Amino acid sequence: MALTVDDFDFPLPPELIAQHPAAERSGSRMLHVCGQRLADRQFADLPALLAAGDLLVFNDTRVIKARFFGHKESGGQVEVLLERIVDAHHTIAQVRASKSPKPGTRLRLADAFEVVVTGRAGASGEFFALEAVDRNSLWELAERYGKLPLPPYIAHPADGADETRYQTVYAREPGAVAAPTAGLHFDEPMLATLRARGINTAFLTLHVGAGTYQPVRVDKIAEHKMHSERFEIPVATAEAVAATRNAILKNFGEPYLPSVPRHYTTKAKNAQEAHECIRPTDMALGPEKIRVEDDQRKLYDLIWKRTIASQRR
Repeated sequence: MALTVDDFDFPLPPELIAQHPAAERSGSRMLHVCGQRLADRQFADLPALLAAGDLLVFNDTRVIKARFFGHKESGGQVEVLLERIVDAHHTIAQVRASKSPKPGTRLRLADAFEVVVTGRAGASGEFFALEAVDRNSLWELAERYGKLPLPPYIAHPADGADETRYQTVYAREPGAVAAPTAGLHFDEPMLATLRARGINTAFLTLHVGAGTYQPVRVDKIAEHKMHSERFEIPVATAEAVAATRNAILKNFGEPYLPSVPRHYTTKAKNAQEAHECIRPTDMALGPEKIRVEDDQRKLYDLIWKRTIASQRR
């Protein structure tokens, strides 16, 4: 049976949407799902659910100040949300305006600088291609004049506290316009606890794009086109994943590989129990999309090919 957007409707009262984070990053609640078993826990319980030798892979992308308010030459108001900065002078962005700006239209942003619309971009033309008029670096302009792009369900404008809390503590590579939200719960004491327990960590970079805020405009979920996002998997991370994979295969004594890692666990008694605790998932890597539960090895082959290719360039 084909799933439709109606299958995912559920009531969510606005008063239940937190507008500010918990006082401590690791002070949030956590739902532990293991097969059919559900348990309400605190995020601080996470280390107890892992074992020495397990691997956590973190996304070290850093959210840039990607939101701008401004106006067209005609005086009409615009809101611009950068999707990605292509280079120092070119960007792809969402543009909100009463009328879509045509190529050649100049937009003055933050009452500080101008960009010109050079065309449309994106698989369905949902984005605009923009070029900085005065040739100043868009990276510098974003940092100086941009606003942090909080999710649309957060009602207040971004403030100084948000600029700290809407970044992971390990954010290093600028380029995202939305935070990898699961990582926001990790703080330095939590990371220290994980290290003390012998739980390994590795990093990759996936820049979350503005497409993450795009609505589903079709009724049938299978017809929805997902946006693409840029990523980089270092050789060291691919090696860490492979080493953890090999340890699991050795412990289980059979060719089983759980879904690619939010984390791996070796605390399960056997492969079937591990399979129940770590649910299959879809993972999109560039133009290829792999159903992880169908063929686990393809994913690792792809990781290695992509990583080696990137090192040769």
